[in-house]
Amino acid sequence: MPQVKFTSHLWRFFPNLKEEEIAGETVADVITALNQRYPDLASYLVDEQSALRQHVNIFIGNTMIRDWQRQQDPVTSEDQLFIFQALSGG
Repeated sequence: MPQVKFTSHLWRFFPNLKEEEIAGETVADVITALNQRYPDLASYLVDEQSALRQHVNIFIGNTMIRDWQRQQDPVTSEDQLFIFQALSGG
């Protein structure tokens, strides 16, 4: 199962969130499984059309996912997924 890690900023909204292995063959599968463990997390990560929200970035290892619309990028049990909230401001 892929190992999923989060930016610490997400813990502000989901205090029980923890880095763990989550089953899934695609990034979308992992998001669905995460949402079962952490209700409403998916709505924070993807919009109403299931596209990745503008302020969220997901990496598989050192590579940003390519399919922002449906998150069909494949993942393996050896992969690490990093879910970040993009910060902006000035």
